[in-house]
Amino acid sequence: MQGSTKFALHIPPTFLVLWLIFLGGRCVAQEVDVPSGRGSGSVVAPTGWAELIAPVQQRIDLKFYGFYIGELKAPSAQFDATFRATKFLSITPSYLYYSVPADGLNELANHSRGFTRTVEEQQFRIDGTVMFSVHKFEISERNMYVRRFFPTYMYAGTSLPAKEINRYRNRIAVAYPLAVGGHVWKPFASYEAFYDQGSGWAKNRAWTGVTVPIEKHVSFQPSYMWESTNGIKDLHYLMFGLIFRMPSR
Repeated sequence: MQGSTKFALHIPPTFLVLWLIFLGGRCVAQEVDVPSGRGSGSVVAPTGWAELIAPVQQRIDLKFYGFYIGELKAPSAQFDATFRATKFLSITPSYLYYSVPADGLNELANHSRGFTRTVEEQQFRIDGTVMFSVHKFEISERNMYVRRFFPTYMYAGTSLPAKEINRYRNRIAVAYPLAVGGHVWKPFASYEAFYDQGSGWAKNRAWTGVTVPIEKHVSFQPSYMWESTNGIKDLHYLMFGLIFRMPSR
């Protein structure tokens, strides 16, 4: 165990970045939802991603996320601005964009020729997260409002109009810091439920993994996520992420 720990802590960040780019060539975006489908079964999705955290004030962090679905040619980007209102409460407005081509959507919907064009989605979100600790267990509950924007898209040879949908998300998470080889590893687990306007409780997500520091301002996060969404196949994400935190000013 000590040998593997030392190896993980000394992996060159450049190697990890290249590894994530390779994995990103086969990943399926975490936020992919087929606008209309009838999928069944499941898809295993190796996923690479990166996050940059930039503190701008003592209580404000800017966060940038990016990942790319190589085989599906589907980029995704996200921007967050986190405001720590109190010791226990943070508020985060955010923006997300993703794009998935027709063949990827047909795979998820299990429909060979249902989609004929790329589908894009933009999301404007705001959430409030309450955080507290119980015997070193770090517990949080996040409530998020999402406004989803879909442009005109093609399905089964029919042009469907642009639309906007409201979404509510509720997530409960727990983490526990562990001292390993002079560093603090943080295993975590969470469960999240999604409520979409017109569809009800349409999605569920369970996520578990561990955050491992590899440099002073760099962490590595391997994790597994299961996601079930009405109308598309279940997704099993094998996720590998890098988190970069810029020094505070």
